[in-house]
Amino acid sequence: MKYFTLTLIILVSFSACKKDNSSEEENITFIFQDGFETQNNSIDELFPLDGSRWTTIQQVNPLNATNEITIINNEFTEGQNALRLLAHPSDTQISKMDIEKNGLHIKSGDKVSISADFFIKGTQSIENLVLMDLESCSCWDSSVTENYGIENQCPGIRLKLSGTDNYLSIERGKIAGSTLHQTAVSFPRNQWVSVLWEMTLSDTEDGLNKLFINGIELLNENGMNMPNAQIFSNVFANQGINFTLQEPVFYERLQIGITANPTAENVELFIDNFLIKTE
Repeated sequence: MKYFTLTLIILVSFSACKKDNSSEEENITFIFQDGFETQNNSIDELFPLDGSRWTTIQQVNPLNATNEITIINNEFTEGQNALRLLAHPSDTQISKMDIEKNGLHIKSGDKVSISADFFIKGTQSIENLVLMDLESCSCWDSSVTENYGIENQCPGIRLKLSGTDNYLSIERGKIAGSTLHQTAVSFPRNQWVSVLWEMTLSDTEDGLNKLFINGIELLNENGMNMPNAQIFSNVFANQGINFTLQEPVFYERLQIGITANPTAENVELFIDNFLIKTE
């Protein structure tokens, strides 16, 4: 089973790092990886009660359709399974179909590496499709709720496809920042694509943001990638609202899949080989 094989590799790596005194392995403070392997192609196997794999499903259906999540065994990059997600077009609310890993504690100064293989089917427009969110819900000022739905009370950063050519980008609107764009490579369709997102987290412009597709570096740019207390205070003050960002700020959940489908079309994608680690 790929999932358990990967876990074994982690243990072997840590053992080897002690033996070889490898500073790179010793610096890893957290690692979670999943190849979506199951015994019976059951989605429930991804959500064991001990929390060792994924935490929950986020499914927001449009009014007249039901989004889908399944385990498949006919498309994968290794092992025998991958995750399949289908999200119908949005209507009065944003259509979503993704999975979450909660209980993280990723803070300023951490070096974060997130990778996964994606397969997006079709040739229809997927402009502004969001594939991944890294969020902090605990930092929100609980006294500020009016006009801010639950989905807007978890500031963070997102990977989305920008423009008609579907360029992978880092969207920072939920932390009051601009989108970090690249226009070197359009996101390939109907094939497996390896995505790597690397960051050194900071609530100032000292943060580092990198994106890779199939091993090719597309973006390497400094910039804020965590909520900043003063910026949030200023933004809300302009609306006549007193807002205090709750500190210490850390990212506690990651969502991956179709975390928002604002397109006018169905979106179907597969995911395999997920990994997140911090140093």
